Amino acid sequence: MKSNSNFSGLKKIVILASGGGSNAENIIHFFAYNHTVEVVCVLTNNPRAGVIDRCKRLKTPCSVLSKETCLDGNLLNIELGQFRPDLIVLAGYLLKIPSEVIQQYQIINIHPALLPKYGGKGMYGHHVHEAVIASQDKESGITIHYVNAQYDKGQIIFQATCPIEPTDTASEVAEKIHQLEMTHFPTIIAQILHG
Repeated sequence: MKSNSNFSGLKKIVILASGGGSNAENIIHFFAYNHTVEVVCVLTNNPRAGVIDRCKRLKTPCSVLSKETCLDGNLLNIELGQFRPDLIVLAGYLLKIPSEVIQQYQIINIHPALLPKYGGKGMYGHHVHEAVIASQDKESGITIHYVNAQYDKGQIIFQATCPIEPTDTASEVAEKIHQLEMTHFPTIIAQILHG
């Protein structure tokens, strides 16, 4: 059964991130003055992740977890349990979520491609954009989806597209995708939380 034990009316988000944290920062900003939704913590598996400095600047609690904790469902559930989140948001988080955590919480992820294309283990960031360019696709986009036991296979919630020009580089595709992420991810999170 999915955890939803918060009866105060305040919806709590925990963000999991492994990298720079631009999506995490965007989500934190989006809900900063919202009285019904709060980002209560950011958790990272990477002690050198850029998201740590962003959280310090934003005065948002951030904790670094060991890889062992992140991959052990029981240990990760203990960490998450102290926050009692209504939603867990993966924002550039690169480790697989243990099944025990998936069973306990509602979890969503954003993927920088139009799933089911360019999904699966190892398909993240520049790997995805380079694959899009190599395939000469005419469009790419983002997919926001629920997390299940397989990488990038959960139920799709939302997709947005952008055109790919024949002259675009992987970096230029990445920038287009980044703009879609900034525009849509927080809005979709709010829709999910308010049902």
